[in-house]
Amino acid sequence: MNDELELLREWDADAAPLTGPARDRARHQLLNAMAHADRRTGTGPSRRRALRLAAAAVVTTAVAGTAVLTGTDGSGEGGAPGTSTPRVENAAATVLNGAAAWEREQEKEPVAPRDDQFIYSKRIIKETEQETGEVKSYTDEMWDSVDVSKPSLSMELGREMWEEAEEKGGGVWPPRKWSELKKLPQDPERLVLAILSFGSRADDRSIGDLDEPDRYEAYWLLGELLKNPVLPRGLRPAAYEALALVPGVRTIPGVKDSAGRAGVGIAHTGRGSYKSKYLIFDPASYEFLGFRDERVSASGKEKYIQLSHVVDWGIVDRVRQRP
Repeated sequence: MNDELELLREWDADAAPLTGPARDRARHQLLNAMAHADRRTGTGPSRRRALRLAAAAVVTTAVAGTAVLTGTDGSGEGGAPGTSTPRVENAAATVLNGAAAWEREQEKEPVAPRDDQFIYSKRIIKETEQETGEVKSYTDEMWDSVDVSKPSLSMELGREMWEEAEEKGGGVWPPRKWSELKKLPQDPERLVLAILSFGSRADDRSIGDLDEPDRYEAYWLLGELLKNPVLPRGLRPAAYEALALVPGVRTIPGVKDSAGRAGVGIAHTGRGSYKSKYLIFDPASYEFLGFRDERVSASGKEKYIQLSHVVDWGIVDRVRQRP
């Protein structure tokens, strides 16, 4: 577990009582388990996955006191002999449960899109060529058919790409149909297992039973779910809490988003350099800020760092219509 901790959360019994969001974040201290394509033309992994179902339970503990994210080696060792050891938890869980608490304070009952409508979103991407430092900015827009029965239009770095309609409303991950999103469990552990099962069978595993590929897949699929700009009330904070349960998730301090705001990254250590792709959160409020990604040119010679965040979204009746 020490290898998974990059920051420690300290507790001071003499500190002033918490109020508001800070109290909510502290209350969400989590005992993390030890053992556990897009069909768009262009780059990126597939979002088209079958919806998956299962059941399990979540263990949470209440904490009173002041939480602080501190850069450490993650050893968990604390204090001189004879002194009390600070109470610690997985720093990634601190951030993600804090994000869930922040989201619950902000969210209102959303307007459900009809199956015949489109989900519109606009994002800003700032791309930096790693060797030369050249920076380019793009404004990309997307129109996703809710029931995937109509062609969808998206942009990748300014290039338009069409996604073909699916026969009989075939499966897409994350789901866009409101009825399918409403079926996803809002219990964090059940949500993890729901997206890892095949939908036609029950899965009696717990998160502790997941192997390394399943852990990374859970992280990736939850991240894709969070990219959906409109979700039923309660599902987004549940997805943050579910990410906090996935073994191998850790923090990357001292990062910035595409707007230049300071943040803390949340990544998974299960594949390649985990510091290349991550989610970005405000280090104080834990508000979600955006994504970091990397891409390599077709020639394989240039490497680009991408920072992105959503600036607008809405529900519209046709492609190219804006809210």
